[in-house]
Amino acid sequence: MSRKIKWGILSTAEIGTSKVIPAMQKGLFSEVVAIASRDQSTAQQSAQELGIPKAYGSYESLLKDQDIDAVYNPLPNHLHVPWSIRAAYEGKHVLCEKPISLTVKEARQLIQVRDQTGVKIQEAFMVRTHPQWLRVRDLVRDGTIGDLVAIQYVFSYCNLDPNNIRNRSDLAGSGVTMDIGCYPITTSRFLFEEEPLRVMALIDWDPQMRIDRLASCILDFSSGQASFLCCTQMVPYQRVQIFGTKARLEIEIPFNAPNDCSCRIFLDEGDILGKKIITEQFEPCDQYTIQGDLFSKAILAGSATPIPLEDSLANMQVVEALFRSAKTGYWEVPQSI
Repeated sequence: MSRKIKWGILSTAEIGTSKVIPAMQKGLFSEVVAIASRDQSTAQQSAQELGIPKAYGSYESLLKDQDIDAVYNPLPNHLHVPWSIRAAYEGKHVLCEKPISLTVKEARQLIQVRDQTGVKIQEAFMVRTHPQWLRVRDLVRDGTIGDLVAIQYVFSYCNLDPNNIRNRSDLAGSGVTMDIGCYPITTSRFLFEEEPLRVMALIDWDPQMRIDRLASCILDFSSGQASFLCCTQMVPYQRVQIFGTKARLEIEIPFNAPNDCSCRIFLDEGDILGKKIITEQFEPCDQYTIQGDLFSKAILAGSATPIPLEDSLANMQVVEALFRSAKTGYWEVPQSI
């Protein structure tokens, strides 16, 4: 498996130019060969800064490039599905930023397109393949903490800019649930290894920007519960606590894991003073490099992607149920329709 997958980047979005592209350029199986923008000069500037050979002044032109095997789609949310579909019909494999769709219906549409075209399409949940999360799942699976009972999350940052894409309701801006609430949803499903039976949410909306800015949510699984508090207008913070019948796990930097210093998880057998806490440290790594290479390897090997689209569909079912619960004030059941 010596060949590298040749990647094209749809747009010069900051997450791509500042994080994902530099990380993928370090990959063993990924080679970024082109970038596109709606403006040729913008594409050329980004290509020059990042050392990318080709620059296109339209997304269509990049998709017509026969040398490109796969595309990374970090476009605004409302463009994820349309351009992922266009890429698939051009024979390109697609790694798309989250949320990969805005609705359950759109997620189902992507699955149909994947099956029709035979390309691979995956949502870019980089945390799911980070070594610390894989280790935590192993510790849950092997019974180190006993039976998994509950997971608690806090994830927040502060963004008050009305022009930021995340706060643009007219452009399907993420809001807190879509932007960061999706991480507790996907990782709790990852650890419980089942789907929640019902969910409940209390959501506060920004009156000017009309995006959800604070969400307190509960996911009720057959074997336990996950709860999370997420906010986009609060002091930046993130932490995950995983409780079992015998011990507790804590992930210090669960989502924005740095690529230049180590990450830590803590195993606590219940001493109230923390005298029995065992620290496990992970060498620095770039979760975006790992994500890109695993997707590239799946293409090269003709194997399944690390996170199937069916998983993204299930995540979106939970998101929609949470929004319904926020409106009704009752428990809601995630639905596939």
